[in-house]
Amino acid sequence: MSTFEPGLCTVTFRSLPPDRIVELAVEAGLAAIEWAGDAHVPPGDEPIARDVGRLSERAGLATSYGSYVAPPTDDLSVFRRALDSAIALGASNIRIWPGTRQRDSKDYSASERRAAAAAIRDMGAEAARHGVTVSLEYHPQSLTDNTDSARRLIDAIAHANVYLYWQPRPGLPLDEALAEIGQVGQHISHLHVFAWDSDRNRFPLKSASDYWRAVLAAMPASRWTGRRFAMLEFVANDDPAAFSEDAATLGQILQG
Repeated sequence: MSTFEPGLCTVTFRSLPPDRIVELAVEAGLAAIEWAGDAHVPPGDEPIARDVGRLSERAGLATSYGSYVAPPTDDLSVFRRALDSAIALGASNIRIWPGTRQRDSKDYSASERRAAAAAIRDMGAEAARHGVTVSLEYHPQSLTDNTDSARRLIDAIAHANVYLYWQPRPGLPLDEALAEIGQVGQHISHLHVFAWDSDRNRFPLKSASDYWRAVLAAMPASRWTGRRFAMLEFVANDDPAAFSEDAATLGQILQG
């Protein structure tokens, strides 16, 4: 059985209000929600964060905060606003983007990489003071857009409170996915789960069940010691019915 519990990223349903998202998550038997900073819990709006946190807590859902802080473009003062929202939300983890958004890792100079690592290290230290972990989005057009860059970045950050997410690039073949997690798996906190092809067409998660079973079976031991969540991110046609089917599939995958 997987050590990951099922969750949901609320970017999946940007147009839905938080109470409806919580309702869907509870109906699907999920364990956690990652609340989007660009939709449901804006950074700096602590009253909203507290309200959403209470909704989640009453439903028995753990929370993470999906921020769009992108160091070093965004500095420590920007991160603190997002961190304040994460704390008000009751989130144990905050996600940030490594590097300037929409920029390939190959386009960074050595000095720019050092600046990004230093900024993230400072953010990891600040979050640690409040008992919140920091996880880096693993995403195209970022400093984690390939395994070598991600590994070098996490080594340069060298902070015990900073971890990596993992998700496959759309259309990533299974053998390459397994090679990636073999190299960075010791740093992985949580997963973003979806079924896309290389053209970003979305499919039912059931079509990728064997893929995700293989990924989870190959996941190496991690230095992460908390609860771990495999969080659904995006579903076909943004349809709640498709989400319910994907959530049922995810539960079956995680049960082994």
